Amino acid sequence: MMRVARLYESTLGKKMVMAVTGVLLLGFVIAHLIGNLLFYLGPAALNSYGAGLHRLGPILWAARLGLLTAVVLHIWAAVQLWRINRAARPVNYRKLSPVTSSYASRTMMWSGPILAAFIIYHLLHFTFGTAHPDFREQAGGAPEVYHNVVVGFSQIPVSLAYIVAMAFLGFHLMHGVWSMFQSIGWNHPKYTPLLRKSAVVIAALIVLGNISIPISVLLGFHQ
Repeated sequence: MMRVARLYESTLGKKMVMAVTGVLLLGFVIAHLIGNLLFYLGPAALNSYGAGLHRLGPILWAARLGLLTAVVLHIWAAVQLWRINRAARPVNYRKLSPVTSSYASRTMMWSGPILAAFIIYHLLHFTFGTAHPDFREQAGGAPEVYHNVVVGFSQIPVSLAYIVAMAFLGFHLMHGVWSMFQSIGWNHPKYTPLLRKSAVVIAALIVLGNISIPISVLLGFHQ
């Protein structure tokens, strides 16, 4: 434990925490997207998926607590790294002229808090139903997911907010996935361009998959 604590005190340790928690959260985002895309198979498929998750009971709550822990550690390590970088350059540039940094990397400290706020709202909207205008449950207490998605995204402001949040998620993933590769040592001139493109492709597919659902609801492409 002392070795772990000493490792975390270093910049490398904090980057490792960012990388490990980032992998866990990326895995959740991908799995969540796959589940969400059952929307296109109709109410029975999506509601069955929701009921299946609900039946997991304690396992589901353990997974949620694990994800919450990963989010907290990810944010804490990010804030500490930001403070270290800030302390290393206490005087700001008179004029910032980015050369190698991307827009995604320069907005990481903004996209993170915005996504954290969105996650809270998203849980209140679709998981607990306290922010939903007509939240319904199936027999047994599982959410009636299809109905809740259609009614929730039928509100234009909600859909727009969701789409904007997904755009920030895309920027966050573009830099986060690339940084994860660097943190685990996959940083080589031969593979760097491919890794950068892979990060962009992964982020784009996740964003497009997620925003396709509110767009489909707003356009009336649902049962």
